[in-house]
Amino acid sequence: MTTVGETMNTQLVTMSASSSLAEAASVMSQRRVGSVLIMDGEQLAGILTERDIVRAISHDIGAPRDEIAHWMTSTLQTIEPGQSLEEARDRMDRANIRHLPVTEGGKVVGMLSMRDLIRIGAASTRDR
Repeated sequence: MTTVGETMNTQLVTMSASSSLAEAASVMSQRRVGSVLIMDGEQLAGILTERDIVRAISHDIGAPRDEIAHWMTSTLQTIEPGQSLEEARDRMDRANIRHLPVTEGGKVVGMLSMRDLIRIGAASTRDR
């Protein structure tokens, strides 16, 4: 059984809730990621995804100047590193999300995305 911890990305992309949506979009583009974790010190405060940015702009053309705090998702689904990829996929499916922060002992240690799961699935199919 492959675990979340074996697959997760440990190169976390984080920002402050007071940063603007435009800043977040720029960071996401430069780092080639679909989400940023929003931190309040060491605590995970939320997540901002590509979907959130599209939603913001569709509601308000001036939204890129808004603080991330106004548009981020703060009720988060998380998973622990020892859990299976199947459990991670099930959580993503149930919550209709594509990014799952990985936490251990209340601290963020990684990020797992649907893209990671697809990559692992493609690799295992290729290895057969």
